[in-house]
Amino acid sequence: MTDKGLNLAWRQSLNKLAGLVSATEKESRAILKTLRRIKDKSLALPVYQGKIGKTNIIHIISGIGKTNAAHAATLLIEKFSPSAVINFGIGGAYPSANLRAGDIAIADREIYGDEGLWLRDGFHKADAIGTPLLKKGRKKYFNEFPLDKNLMQKAVKFSGLVTRHSPLVTEVKSGAFVTVSTATGTGRRAREIEKRFNAICENMEGAAVAHICAIYNIPMLEIRGISNIVEDRNRDLWDIETAAENCQKIILALIKEGRI
Repeated sequence: MTDKGLNLAWRQSLNKLAGLVSATEKESRAILKTLRRIKDKSLALPVYQGKIGKTNIIHIISGIGKTNAAHAATLLIEKFSPSAVINFGIGGAYPSANLRAGDIAIADREIYGDEGLWLRDGFHKADAIGTPLLKKGRKKYFNEFPLDKNLMQKAVKFSGLVTRHSPLVTEVKSGAFVTVSTATGTGRRAREIEKRFNAICENMEGAAVAHICAIYNIPMLEIRGISNIVEDRNRDLWDIETAAENCQKIILALIKEGRI
């Protein structure tokens, strides 16, 4: 049987499948140790499959940014039909979130931070344009895409238990995430964004994944390890390794315990 045929047969045998999306291999190393690469030339991105505990997993490395993330989420859903999608990786915490490097942030909603209208008095959200980014029935989506409340609440509760004895994590917090095309590198801009959207965390992919999941009616969870505070940019203060490691610990524990 070819790799493609094997993959199709494996997919058809699944009762439960969790789809994972991360931007880079660096954010995914611990999880990738449990999976194997699918060698199928029809797949345009790196795709891995396997099991974590009793849950079947498909994991896609998207590349950074909204377009790459939307592509990965679409590929994941169209090819593999997961019962839920988990977007994970590192993120920056806005100053008022009271998070530090190594802490865990879990999204209750995702917000496009750049989509909107710029007028003389400044930035206006996408609803000022009048045309929604997505319309499903009577529901109109502009900047904001709510995530699955049940998955979020489970993740927050369980993450607190997992990290209780970890000296590297002082806080697990849920709230709004903002997805941007231009990463914020000044404290002034960070304060503007967090105030505008009442947000705790910034990233470059999550809203695009949430947008695709909303199109397909797939439940989504987003978890990020905090690598830095969003302020005047200083990479010497970042801790990407700890952020990525702690985030993956949470993902692995959630899946192994059957919480997803």
